[in-house]
Amino acid sequence: MPTTQHISIDTDRCIGSGQCALTAPKTFTQDDEGFSALRPHAEDAPADPLVREAARACPVQAITVQDD
Repeated sequence: MPTTQHISIDTDRCIGSGQCALTAPKTFTQDDEGFSALRPHAEDAPADPLVREAARACPVQAITVQDD
């Protein structure tokens, strides 16, 4: 069975820089106010190395990724 990743965004910490959406556009988008949001069904998706890169790229470390 493939590894899945649980992704969470600390919305209180997010500043809307958009680095996550630029790095992993299949997983992240920006909401109507410009803050980070997960695309539908992305919260528990198959592991994608770009998601970890997006978490590293976040200037305020608002993204957490855990492997199951």
